[in-house]
Amino acid sequence: MSTLEFNDALIGIENNLKSFALSFTRNKEDASDLTQETMLKAIVYRNYYTPQTNFKAWVFTIMRNLFINQYRRKVKSKTIFDNSKDLFLISNSAGHEETALEIISEKEIQSKIRTLGDEYKAPFEMHFQGFKYKEIADELNIPIGTVKSRIFIARKKLSDLLPDYSFSEN
Repeated sequence: MSTLEFNDALIGIENNLKSFALSFTRNKEDASDLTQETMLKAIVYRNYYTPQTNFKAWVFTIMRNLFINQYRRKVKSKTIFDNSKDLFLISNSAGHEETALEIISEKEIQSKIRTLGDEYKAPFEMHFQGFKYKEIADELNIPIGTVKSRIFIARKKLSDLLPDYSFSEN
């Protein structure tokens, strides 16, 4: 499939994509954003499309996966926007004030993370923020196996640097 044919096919299903996105987001602006991201991702990964297969299903799968990943990131950050007129920011976690011990613990952990070399710190922090291994590999331009290895090593180093926070089954 040529680039021109690919682009024409993608533009041809744009309205279908918007409708599908709206069924996920229930918000026109978010649906429009999801549609644009889907089309961009389809263009970027167009070499992965197998000609003579169901193009529409391939693009819809990209959209579904994008939506799921975005949703997981929102849940992981424990904040969501309600879809009311005022778009209030809502926290999914029970509100409580951090204790002094929690603040000290967080500062200690953050200081140990900063001691990691950049090669370990960057993939570890991205993974902690909810990025998938593939996304980290693409962003840092390194193989996915290297990403997994560096995250594993970062966890091991942090475990050694923070023995008081180690998990114990006893």
